Amino acid sequence: MRPTLRQLQYLVAVAEAGKFHEAAKALNVSQPSLSAQIAEAEQQLGAVLVERGRHGAIMTPLGDEIVRRARIVLTQVEDMKALAQRPAGDVAGRYRLGTVSTIGPYLLPSAVKELHRLYPELRMSVREARTADLDERLADGRLDMIITTAEDHANGASMELFEETLYVCAAQEDELSSKTGPVELEALKGRELLSLGPGHRLSLLIQRLAEEAGAHVSTEYEGTSLDAVRQMATMGAGVAILPNLYAVLEAQRDPGQVVRPIRHTLARRRVSLVWRAGSPLAEPIGVMGEVFRSVASELVADMDAKPRRRVSPR
Repeated sequence: MRPTLRQLQYLVAVAEAGKFHEAAKALNVSQPSLSAQIAEAEQQLGAVLVERGRHGAIMTPLGDEIVRRARIVLTQVEDMKALAQRPAGDVAGRYRLGTVSTIGPYLLPSAVKELHRLYPELRMSVREARTADLDERLADGRLDMIITTAEDHANGASMELFEETLYVCAAQEDELSSKTGPVELEALKGRELLSLGPGHRLSLLIQRLAEEAGAHVSTEYEGTSLDAVRQMATMGAGVAILPNLYAVLEAQRDPGQVVRPIRHTLARRRVSLVWRAGSPLAEPIGVMGEVFRSVASELVADMDAKPRRRVSPR
């Protein structure tokens, strides 16, 4: 006897919920039925996978490994179903998209609106996460595709959507805010740069910029969001390094805010749509990627075309 697909599904649900009754509720089954299926799977495998206690369900080390493999198996089954049921290239049904927080909020509102206009039968669920978490969720099937930087996902297939310039943002009294036009990297020498915390590709780019410029990344402050980093910069805590879409969008909202592009090859990042290599959804994902690419291009063009007081063009 082997664990069934249903038992694997129940086991993954318990691992994600941390409690039997919440897992049962998410699956729309009774808790006794779910518990019995988990117990049967443990009996068939000859090992305890879940520690039961008053504080919930905790996976044993072996249970964690079984759950990891179960996600892969379940993903492959769903891919087979998708391959058999979905017409080639058909953009319809539910897709799960992941994105990093430095891109999604500024690209997706316009892009998803356009996708729904073009493909009324499409349903998109979106999850924001750190780069490493996105890679894990894509690999184990919890996400169908992610918008991020392709170099962090070597095992996936990808298409480039756009390239972003990095911008500086500082307090109004800072000399960086007294001019317009691109900033040379030398202007950042000896400066304290503000960044997001670990786990973000943007933080690695800023660290490389700092090393090249002779600057240093702040060890006293790590932002939890781009808004937090920008606000600390405007209060004089350092120089914020911000991606294109965010920087110019915020500058448009606040005409007194000065943002300037950095003129250096290291001050750029390529944003891509990534999916599992060999996914049966590759064709419709590619179609959606063309929409993401087109919308991103229009956003940057629109931002550059609008007049902005004290904000330099890209």
